[in-house]
Amino acid sequence: MDSDSEEMSSNSIKLLAGNSHPELAELVSKRLGIPLSKVGVYQYSNKETSVTIGESIRDEDVYIIQTGYGEDEINDFLMELLILIHACKTASVRRITAVIPNFPYARQDKKDKSRAPITAKLVANLLQTAGCDNVLTMDLHASQIQGFFNIPVNNLYAEPSVLHYIRTKTDLDNAILVSPDAGGAKRVASLADKLDLNFALIHKERQKANEVSRMVLVGDVTGKSCLLIDDMADTCGTLAKACDTLLEHGAKEVIAIVTHGIFSGAAKEKLGNSKLARIVCTNTVPVEMDLPIIDQIDISPTLAEAIRRLHNGESISYLFTHAPSA
Repeated sequence: MDSDSEEMSSNSIKLLAGNSHPELAELVSKRLGIPLSKVGVYQYSNKETSVTIGESIRDEDVYIIQTGYGEDEINDFLMELLILIHACKTASVRRITAVIPNFPYARQDKKDKSRAPITAKLVANLLQTAGCDNVLTMDLHASQIQGFFNIPVNNLYAEPSVLHYIRTKTDLDNAILVSPDAGGAKRVASLADKLDLNFALIHKERQKANEVSRMVLVGDVTGKSCLLIDDMADTCGTLAKACDTLLEHGAKEVIAIVTHGIFSGAAKEKLGNSKLARIVCTNTVPVEMDLPIIDQIDISPTLAEAIRRLHNGESISYLFTHAPSA
């Protein structure tokens, strides 16, 4: 193969960003040293979404950064992502990867009652129908969601970044990890192993979805600094109640660490009134709360490195256990 045709076949990364999290897209762009492509995403007066891509992307490797976020706009942002994927498809790109740090509708992943929809599967079908070739996401609510797709899904973990945070910014010698529910026990056990710490478990009984009625603690937290680990904080009812339960059982302080800080509804009020010493989340979704107890972990280096490795055909499993240096 002569050098001319080799040059023809090489392609470059094009980064496109939707409107859901421009700050994260900017950080990824800076980290990769690749500017964001010119994209106009706007709404007509009747609220229909329209997309224009302002530069040639023919035969390029396209990465569209759009996260599942927004109390009012979450469906608009999902539609925006689908239209962006379709626009890229019709512009003859070589490959489209949807970078979705927080996968929308991930909690609707099973038929937990009669006539319930499995909306996560529907979202997977929509992405594939729009023309997506690859999905890059972080800390899926349930790993099995990867099985809803017929295309490769790379589920990254915030765990390496969280480990680094715990080691450098908490009282490790006197710490105990706590899972706020049985579902997160596996995640917490994995962290406890790596940090060589004990862990406790809270069993919660729900009256109805999103509302916790009673909590039972399994394990001893007396005099300990409790690190409450979860994959997402939405209305924060679980975290606030878990914090009260731990303090009632003699905990010294409670720090909550979550991957996706969604903070919808009355979350600000609940966190403001809670006895949490700190709530730490990553920047997979924008956090628009100015509470002094909130701290953030930047995961843009992980996303940027995953994009670079995907483009170059390298393994990304290294990122499952290592956080790139900030």
